[in-house]
Amino acid sequence: MPVYVPSALFAIAEGSLIPVIPASAERLGADLPTAAIIAGLVMLGTVVADLPAARFVNRFGERRAMMFGSFATALGILFSIFAANIFFLGLGVFIVGTAHAVFGLARHGYIAETVPFSHRARALSLLGGFFRLGGFVGPLLGAGLILISGLQSVYVAVAVFSSAAGIILLFTKPEKMKDTSPNKGGGVWNITKREKAKLLNLGTASAILTFARTARGIGLPLWALHIHLDVSQASLIIGLAGALDFALFYLGGKVIDTKGRTWAAVPTLVATGIGLMLIGISNDAISFLLVAVILAIANSVGAGLVMVIGADLAPADARNEFLAAFRLILDGGVALAAPTIALTTVLVGLSGGLVIIGGITVFGGWMMLRYLPKHGIK
Repeated sequence: MPVYVPSALFAIAEGSLIPVIPASAERLGADLPTAAIIAGLVMLGTVVADLPAARFVNRFGERRAMMFGSFATALGILFSIFAANIFFLGLGVFIVGTAHAVFGLARHGYIAETVPFSHRARALSLLGGFFRLGGFVGPLLGAGLILISGLQSVYVAVAVFSSAAGIILLFTKPEKMKDTSPNKGGGVWNITKREKAKLLNLGTASAILTFARTARGIGLPLWALHIHLDVSQASLIIGLAGALDFALFYLGGKVIDTKGRTWAAVPTLVATGIGLMLIGISNDAISFLLVAVILAIANSVGAGLVMVIGADLAPADARNEFLAAFRLILDGGVALAAPTIALTTVLVGLSGGLVIIGGITVFGGWMMLRYLPKHGIK
């Protein structure tokens, strides 16, 4: 309860916030490129804080680190609520990103350490399910609040949800969520050098998956615009696919636990790659729906997969340091998706760009097949 309930609240808060940032920036005078940059400060804050987060979690423990992440998010939202210009809005959004890095690492490391290996994937797929829940419920909540009382009410709701997550942790008795032993393996840089083979092989393969998932989230709406699909129809189709993805996430975790990591990793990457390639041949609502469903099922099979691989690879003496470096690579995959789509679209068109990204994703499946056994992961 001290892990999953705050995680659900935190995910809903983030899911509510991200869609409204560009609109807030535009109201403060930003043009579209500037609004996009401000929205991207969430990810920039996360990337900047990924490595220092390990030291923070080691020093203060998982429960207090998650509390900090929750309350720091609320603080960042206060900057955004009272922002008189785009600079204060950007600062608030950046703080939210850094808080996400601390909260995410503490949560990941705690589950990796305390859940038995036999149930690790189900535990982390459940966590992945809460991410999906936040991405589904958050925007709906935000849309309703905007209709009822305006854009600023979304920021208030985000502050309330993130603070509620921190309050639950504050009132959780320390003995109910005992901090794991601090790591003694050395700093993040030393561990990164020591474990570079794992990070280069499976870290890269895992980053390809986060890259592909982000590309899917960007590519589907863009292709719907390209084929002149009605916005409401496209939103409904993407929403239905998201609901299917959410409905199957626990099954994905069970497959990973019972059949093995390879059984989920390779099919997820290969099917996602093929699905991305197929986006470009859909030309009406029915074919678009079929592609969206293929991508949703492919994604659900790998629910929580990259977190499981990170937990499997993390050395016992430097779990947080390794996971910090691993998560930085994953976030790098997320950050690269949008510029890659933009660049490849300019060079070869949107459908050609999605084919290239799909090919990279299938290559990621080969990397999983090649390197999971090498590092002792079945």
